[in-house]
Amino acid sequence: MRELGEKILAVAEEEKEAMLSFLLELASMESPSDEPEAQVPVQAFLTSALEDLGYRVRKVSGKRSGGFIFATPRERIRGRPAQLLLGHCDTVWKKGALETMPLILEGNRLRGPGVFDMKAGLAQMIFALKILRKLGVEPEVTPVILVNSDEEMGSPESTPAIGRVARRVIRAYLPEPAMGEEGKLKTVRKGMSRFRIRVVGKAAHAGLDPEGGASAILELAHVIQTLHSMTDLARGVTVNVGVVSGGTRANVIAPEATAEVDLRMLSKQDGDEVEARIRTLPTTVPGTRLEIEGGTLMAPMERTPRNRDLWEAARRAAEDLGMTLEETMVGGGSDGNTTSQFTATLDGLGAVGDGAHASHEFLYVDRQVERCALLARLLLLAP
Repeated sequence: MRELGEKILAVAEEEKEAMLSFLLELASMESPSDEPEAQVPVQAFLTSALEDLGYRVRKVSGKRSGGFIFATPRERIRGRPAQLLLGHCDTVWKKGALETMPLILEGNRLRGPGVFDMKAGLAQMIFALKILRKLGVEPEVTPVILVNSDEEMGSPESTPAIGRVARRVIRAYLPEPAMGEEGKLKTVRKGMSRFRIRVVGKAAHAGLDPEGGASAILELAHVIQTLHSMTDLARGVTVNVGVVSGGTRANVIAPEATAEVDLRMLSKQDGDEVEARIRTLPTTVPGTRLEIEGGTLMAPMERTPRNRDLWEAARRAAEDLGMTLEETMVGGGSDGNTTSQFTATLDGLGAVGDGAHASHEFLYVDRQVERCALLARLLLLAP
């Protein structure tokens, strides 16, 4: 397969300028998650590219988001297994970000909002398919494509569809940004839970009747300390109280207080264990009670046997391109957390650079060639 790898790399190099032009046009279309209408030009642009590659594209509208597109080949061999290319076209950047963060090509670096996370990955998806078509090579596993527009909001509307597709494919590839200068693939992602804890106390005059009330704020102070003590860095568990509020006036014993809590975990078992502890928190201040809402938003992407098998297959396939792959764990989640619950998943296959969600966002242009070639080669893995 080394000869095939060399051909893939050669075609990827030939397509370098075209891929850069595609990415520049894609990134020039600002597409913030919270503006559904902003997704229309991006989705139309991707739809046109996929149709040129022989795909039938279906647009699914969202209620609060820009929806998603799902693409399958017009001509597909019946009974052949499928593999999913999964990405998102939304960004965290508001409309007008290009005015202060213009697209700038500085030597080998392309800067601008959304180029790294993850419009470069979308370009790689399109051009990986184009490379295989140009070589006349047909994957044994049919590629299908889903691009959503609410990922940066936690994919509240598209997650059910992603789960349904993931159940029907044998593997999922996500060209989300790679990690670090080495371009490490993300084989483990933490899961996330969110909770809102409301403490109900009893109001009283702080000066005239200090013993007649029950301070919700004092109770919340105890709760916060207990929550933070649940952090276990060795196990990859973090509990953070990020927002607190409560009370009415300085001279009133607080009748109510709330905290918003973030829980991250490496395994579902750890998440279930800590969640149980949160839901059974005791009270310390007499006369107070707790009301706890929330739960798991995103299960962790774990090192399951099928994920490990896909990683090893990818590592070996990369050798055909003269590449050595490295892997890592990251604390943030992606739609790979969802697909991993149902099928083998490999994440972080996208751009090499830095600055996701930051003003210095950029990618290395020359690494686009090898990352696109890698994705094309992975599409050729056997069932």
